[in-house]
Amino acid sequence: MLRLQGLTLRRGTKLLLESASLSVFPGQKIGIVGPNGSGKSSLFALLRGELLPDAGEIDLPRDWVLAHVAQEVPDLERGSLDFVIDGDAELRQLESDLAREDADGHRIGELHARIADIEGHSARSRAASLMAGLGFSPDDHDRSVREFSGGWRVRLQLARALMCRSDLLLLDEPTNHLDLDAVFWLESWLRAYRGTLLVISHDREFLDNVVQGICHFDQGTLRSYAGGYSAFERTRAEVLSHQQALYEKQQRQIEHLEAFVRRFRAKATKARQAQSRLKALDRMSVIAQVQATTPFEFEFADPGGFADPLLSLEKVGAAYGESVVLEAVDCVIRPGARIGLLGRNGAGKSTLVRLIAGTLTPTGGQRLLGRDVRIGYFAQHQVEQLRSDDSALGHLARLDPRAREQDLRDFLGGFNFRGDAVLAAVDTMSGGERARLALALITYSRPHLLLLDEPTNHLDMEMRNALALALQSFTGAMVLVSHDRALLRTTVDDLWLVADRKVRPFDGDLDEYRAWLEAAAAPERDPAGRAPDGTTRKEQKRVEAEARQRAASARKPIEQRLKQVESAMSRHEERLRALEARLAAPDIYDAQRKDELKAGLLEQSDVRRELEALEEEWLALHEKLEAVVSG
Repeated sequence: MLRLQGLTLRRGTKLLLESASLSVFPGQKIGIVGPNGSGKSSLFALLRGELLPDAGEIDLPRDWVLAHVAQEVPDLERGSLDFVIDGDAELRQLESDLAREDADGHRIGELHARIADIEGHSARSRAASLMAGLGFSPDDHDRSVREFSGGWRVRLQLARALMCRSDLLLLDEPTNHLDLDAVFWLESWLRAYRGTLLVISHDREFLDNVVQGICHFDQGTLRSYAGGYSAFERTRAEVLSHQQALYEKQQRQIEHLEAFVRRFRAKATKARQAQSRLKALDRMSVIAQVQATTPFEFEFADPGGFADPLLSLEKVGAAYGESVVLEAVDCVIRPGARIGLLGRNGAGKSTLVRLIAGTLTPTGGQRLLGRDVRIGYFAQHQVEQLRSDDSALGHLARLDPRAREQDLRDFLGGFNFRGDAVLAAVDTMSGGERARLALALITYSRPHLLLLDEPTNHLDMEMRNALALALQSFTGAMVLVSHDRALLRTTVDDLWLVADRKVRPFDGDLDEYRAWLEAAAAPERDPAGRAPDGTTRKEQKRVEAEARQRAASARKPIEQRLKQVESAMSRHEERLRALEARLAAPDIYDAQRKDELKAGLLEQSDVRRELEALEEEWLALHEKLEAVVSG
């Protein structure tokens, strides 16, 4: 297994971890969460051997093959498919050994046998499958790496890491730069991955669908939780609530002891008792007060003065050179509209947003903008266009030269630019800080229509939550493209599907969209109604009906057990809440109730252990059910 013991790590003067420990068993899938800058990526650098701990030990099995996504994307002439296959280092070494002129017949036989063992002859098809899942077309296979943009090169590096037959896979924000269809594919791939997975992510639904446990960077320590991100949030909220209750009780005890010392320290008859109270205070292990976890708090001001409609497109088309992306698009955006755009990679979602924003000239039709309508447009290129030599305060002051500096500082504070941070140059900022600044500038402009194209890339969980809350109360109209399903589910009312060069309403939710993607990926039939394997529609329907019947029979006992486990989990959670409420009551810590306190703590420990066992069974049953449904 992977084991960290007593780990201490500093970067410069900043203490990231102190005496932290973590155990990860083979085959476990663990999500790594915590605020930006807490040390998550540094932990990965430790595991890769690029950093050394200041104290403690890292126990990583020597025979484990480790794979990760390289941060630097080379500017290569090498073909993209070959670049991905290079991720299988052993295969490439075997091929190199085969090409040596001095290899004898016996050695050549051994090499061919080993290539067969690792299924090296299917490497090209495996690499092509990985690339297809991440949004590449077959025409991309022979294109050189240098021909792709930065985001697509990151996808190539991800495919290359997945190509490695690894025992330990480290993924740092793998869903950044992916569309929703690629995220769906990656989730399925990772669920089937047999090795050990550590994944840093701020995408809660991705974590819920992939991992079995959470490792939380919590003020210099590593805390482990069973289940996905949603389970982690619930458990942590309960822990913090209990901690706050204990803190308040201890503060009352401290106040009582200090009051006694103040009153009787000078009296000879009470001096000894006062000294004993002082020693009790010194020995007391101080319980920390629960601190607010998010530094972000902002909202979109009411833009006022709405035109109706805000914007409309009439028979609009778009193309890049000879490649037509959209044609005859008709759409109307009215005040209060909250629209999420869906569609496969390359279907034209970002192109539609650019047409609405007015940054792309249509090939036909017309764009009609309502009178005095202000548009706020967030996209990756807006982030890249920030002036590298200027500060957050400087950017905002140019938007509103007459504003008081303190007012601008107060506004930027809601985006966690505080103190001297408002004066730092953009070229010293992280990707998340730049994205926050771009959002701040858009928010300050009080837009009537907000266009957001993948706004959550590089944003941590706290900022994503703050953005979701701000969007929920936004009174203007919004068009959103995002692979963050939690953001889509909580902020949009209508879904539009961009497909086959058209834009139309999508009558369904995100789960139905996933089913639509899977159906769209099914093999096409010929006009005679035969699939590629030669079966007719009638035969195929019969086979599908039999498969559904078998699946239903296999599902039934699993679903029945799931209901039993979920019912038991609900009872245990209710029992645990009642116990914790009882243990949080100040009077239970009175001396005369010592036995009751001890019994309550033991019962709490038993219930938690039973609940963890039920959660593990629940996860295993869901994996079984998913295997039945997909198989």
